[in-house]
Amino acid sequence: MKEIKVFLKSLILLTFCHLANAQEDSGGRISGNLEANSNFFMKDTRIGAANTPQYEHELFGADAWMNLNYSNWGFDFGLRFDIYNNSYLPDPRNSYTDEGIGRWYIKKKIQKLEISAGYLYDQVGSGIIFRAYEQRPLFIDNALKGVRLTYDLNEDWKIKAFTGRQKNAFDVYQSVIKGGSIEGYIAGKEGSKWSLAPGLGVVGRTHSKDAIDDLYSTIGSYTPQDTVSITYNTYAVSLYNTLTFGKFGWYAEAAYKTNETFFDTFAEKHNWDGGVSEGKFVRRPGTVFYSSLSYGTKGFGINVEGKRTENFTFRANPFVQLNRGMINFLPPMTRINSYRLTARYAAATQELGEMAFQADINYNPSRKLNFNLNFSNITDLNDVQLYREVYFTAKYKYKRKWELLAGIQMQQYNQEIYEIKPGVPLLETITPFIDFTYKIDRKKAIRFEGQYMSVGDDNYKGGKQDYGNWVFGLAEYTIAPKWTFTVSDMFNINPGVNSPENTNGEKESIHYPRFDIYFTHKANRFSLSYVKQVEGIVCSGGICRLEPAFSGVKFTVNSSF
Repeated sequence: MKEIKVFLKSLILLTFCHLANAQEDSGGRISGNLEANSNFFMKDTRIGAANTPQYEHELFGADAWMNLNYSNWGFDFGLRFDIYNNSYLPDPRNSYTDEGIGRWYIKKKIQKLEISAGYLYDQVGSGIIFRAYEQRPLFIDNALKGVRLTYDLNEDWKIKAFTGRQKNAFDVYQSVIKGGSIEGYIAGKEGSKWSLAPGLGVVGRTHSKDAIDDLYSTIGSYTPQDTVSITYNTYAVSLYNTLTFGKFGWYAEAAYKTNETFFDTFAEKHNWDGGVSEGKFVRRPGTVFYSSLSYGTKGFGINVEGKRTENFTFRANPFVQLNRGMINFLPPMTRINSYRLTARYAAATQELGEMAFQADINYNPSRKLNFNLNFSNITDLNDVQLYREVYFTAKYKYKRKWELLAGIQMQQYNQEIYEIKPGVPLLETITPFIDFTYKIDRKKAIRFEGQYMSVGDDNYKGGKQDYGNWVFGLAEYTIAPKWTFTVSDMFNINPGVNSPENTNGEKESIHYPRFDIYFTHKANRFSLSYVKQVEGIVCSGGICRLEPAFSGVKFTVNSSF
């Protein structure tokens, strides 16, 4: 079997070589890109960058993805080679090494019918019942290995059907996924200001026999009051629509998932000796209601979102958790922060239950001045506070010479839920920040960042919450279009209850410096960085995970052709 896989991979590579050589004669078009990351690990026990294979003996790790795309004769072909050497992406506390064909696909349009086969990325509606997507920083690649058919009923309506199995690194999960959708567009009469874009989607998942047998084995050990029934098939349906009326836009989606047996981390499970422990398999249906309303006019814009989620975990395997095996995607209800300290605590979407609200207001009284206000609030279905954020910025631009942005962020963050830290109090932060850019001339500019985070007191342990108060500073010098140099430092100015201790058992105030050099030449971008980074939440596209501290050198290459 292994020899057959190697033969098929080699055949695909040879086919691409042939296509590339024939490009000029056949009029085809080839494109691609390379993304490569290298990490040189430097052990630092003070910050917790230790006790993993990378720091103890491997000392080097790398991840790379090479894409090739070719179009000719009405076909689109794609191929991606992936490599992971001593990688911490799958598990930040372990090491992973493997390589191979990470993706291939073939697509052909035949009149109104489009046929796609291979590893496919797609979604239904906003992704609530199905989304096959990729987030490399979090080792998420949920491509559907299968076949998809799309048919244009007319200019405004199309239907889609697909089936396959979800990608799992260089393998696939054994459950079968199938689904379809119909989407359209309805416009008002000529001169009217409204339009509709309705859609309906259905997705089903059938567990493999091995997964069902494992479920029976696990649930068979439960007490009678904890046992639940099991079925092979689960279905999810979603109805969605976008209404546009003048300057208003309204999107609404409602989704329902049939009864499913899934693992609830926070459910209580009774032991045979009469005790109680957390976590067990339960059987429940799921629902999601999501809506967003936007309004925009000259100098002013507002967007309001709301979402209610209940028991909507939908995975390719019932035994995987966190970011693994996710068939669907639940839209995040918080802003995506980019500054180092404002992004330190981020709220991961809660599949089992959350009530979330977000509002974003943008006001431009003139070309020189801009104000932005964002508010988000997330609770569980029992009204327990999970996350709250108030974020405000004011930006002033003086001609084309300089620009100043100042803002403040206030947060409440539930570490007990988001980081599985039992018994810790609700974390509260206040973070003021500034960002100043000065253009020396047409090509040269210098930029400064300053941030300060103040956290609340931990009344249980005594002292500041988590790692305590922080101060962050950054200086950046740019020589367009090729060079950028940055130097920054994140300093634990007032250590908290979780800060590292010195040999005397005292909490340490530690510097976390970073130095970066970026070089860009045409479609190639290189970066070399020395990084010392504290443990914290890393998010990409609304999906988050907790990562340990990092100490070492990073080198990256991004190239397109």
